Amino acid sequence: MALLSATLTGSGRVSSLSARLTSCSRVYRHGGRAVFRSSARLSPGATAAAAAVSARTPLPQTPCFRLWRPVGPPVLLTRCGPRHIHTSGPLRALPAPLVWLLLKPLQKVLAVVLGRSIRKWWAALPPDRRQLARQAAWRNRWPLAAGATVVAAIAALFLLTHLDESPLTGRTRLLVFSRDNYMELAALATEDYLEEYAEQLVPADDPRHQLVERVVQHLAERNKDIPEMSSIPWNIHVIQDPNLNAFVLANGEVFMFSGMMETLADIHQLTFVLGHEMAHAILGHNAEQASLSHVVDLLSLILLTAIWAVCPRDSLAALGHWIQGKLVQLMFRRPYSRKLEAEADKIGMQLAAKACADVRAAPVFWQQMEIADQLRGEPTVPEWLSTHPSHRNRVTQMDRLVPQALELRERCGCPALRAADPRAVFSQSVRVLLDKDKAKDPRLHHLHPPPHPRRDAAAAALQAQPGAGA
Repeated sequence: MALLSATLTGSGRVSSLSARLTSCSRVYRHGGRAVFRSSARLSPGATAAAAAVSARTPLPQTPCFRLWRPVGPPVLLTRCGPRHIHTSGPLRALPAPLVWLLLKPLQKVLAVVLGRSIRKWWAALPPDRRQLARQAAWRNRWPLAAGATVVAAIAALFLLTHLDESPLTGRTRLLVFSRDNYMELAALATEDYLEEYAEQLVPADDPRHQLVERVVQHLAERNKDIPEMSSIPWNIHVIQDPNLNAFVLANGEVFMFSGMMETLADIHQLTFVLGHEMAHAILGHNAEQASLSHVVDLLSLILLTAIWAVCPRDSLAALGHWIQGKLVQLMFRRPYSRKLEAEADKIGMQLAAKACADVRAAPVFWQQMEIADQLRGEPTVPEWLSTHPSHRNRVTQMDRLVPQALELRERCGCPALRAADPRAVFSQSVRVLLDKDKAKDPRLHHLHPPPHPRRDAAAAALQAQPGAGA
């Protein structure tokens, strides 16, 4: 998923009520007459005109409306009757997640500076002053402990008041940033992506764009009973790029790369991939992951300040800083990211099942991705170092979810599936191709389909009856 970042600016202005009345003037209703008051200077002619209007012109007895000036000094404009005051839109505040992303590097710098300043201050103290400071801390240990307890209680109360229940799964999660914040941030990200890929966007009449659009509309229609699904307007963008990527922003903007489409074997795999990405959007995973990262970063700042305050040299503090960052990644961010990916796999398969796709094709997709990585010679990264589950583990998880998804598909009144299991067909095809090519290319000797007893038995049965259900 892409990192969202942008900047908003806005402007507001209020049109003048007359050629001689400044924007700082006020119009009040008093005794049925117009009374002008202004904090700015008016010319003598303007003052006389205002007095004449005040003396002669009663305001019509019609409903009034008020408009506060959005910028500058506080100004209240009140007008009655059918006249209109045209204004531009008010200033839009920066989304909270964007403010946090912009301030995140500054927070770390401040923690480093604070910790280093504490260390230098302590090192500059004479020995007797250090001893006095230790004694004062010991004498006030109970007030200090009480203060720390109060701070911990406030932090716990904050976390408890920001707990939320994830839709569809019912899982309790922490949400510091709301989905509305991420809707604003997603709108900014959409503009950036459309500008970045403006020359690579596939036209709407292209068959690839039409295919993705039909699948997304079908998924949304078959899952319209989910409030989060029906409340999002889904828009399609297909990008001519060999990158194996697809993602959906929180506001329903779907971005599909042509390189990903070329790796998909059929429409069933396309339905699962789009269901997986749409699941991220309807579950609000972006807001959830950013919320956890925000809390972890705030706690890390305390540890970071302590590291730079305790370590005797800057080199040791920098090493501790690096180790602390890696531990946070390995212990919090990456495991949580893998958890969200696994949840999106599960919900995505359910969405695809309700859309009457052959959910047995989902494990095949991850097998294809594993073999493609092997053919490209990409090194195998341990799962605990990655933000996504490994292809092998995803295949195993998908196989466990297939029976439940097939039951859901049947309950939705979908037509019967073909007899041949795509998993067995894929395993048999890979074995046949590898057996033929291993003798020609020694580099292929290490390639083999993932072992699976039930699938291998099905493949053997299919090989004994090659015409069955093909």
